[in-house]
Amino acid sequence: MDGKLRNMTAVYLSRNGKMLMLYRVGSRVVSPSWCGIGGHFEKDELNDAKAAMLREMNEEIGIFEHDVENLEFKYVTLRCKNGEIRQNYYFFGDLKENAVLKSDCSEGSLEWVPFDSVLKKEMPFTAKYMLEHYMSTGRFDDKVYAGVTTPDGIVFTELEDFSNDRA
Repeated sequence: MDGKLRNMTAVYLSRNGKMLMLYRVGSRVVSPSWCGIGGHFEKDELNDAKAAMLREMNEEIGIFEHDVENLEFKYVTLRCKNGEIRQNYYFFGDLKENAVLKSDCSEGSLEWVPFDSVLKKEMPFTAKYMLEHYMSTGRFDDKVYAGVTTPDGIVFTELEDFSNDRA
């Protein structure tokens, strides 16, 4: 591995006990499967995961930040694949009742999936384990988690803020 990075972001939106998921096709990185709304960072977004997520959300489904309530950053994960370190930044929020999605998505097919069916969908490795953690733990707290992949899944730990430390 030579230290190449691939920064990606995704947002998972909920409404009425369902999660909006995208069956992504035609990706350079991900085989056809279910995932959140998102994609790669642009060069001017490398230090701003939220900006990348907001751009992708608008491009893919026509939604703006003001259309989402309780929008929060919840996970960052690391995975080594194909000689790259893949960093994924995951956000979650509630789509407002009056928000209207684009009628078509050029990235694939959108579907509102009941919470109890989300984990039954075929999805990328990192998204699967992140969503398992979110559905069992993360959606019930206000913590941010960091996850590192292993052959058996992802090991999560709370990503604590040390801004008051002197070091």
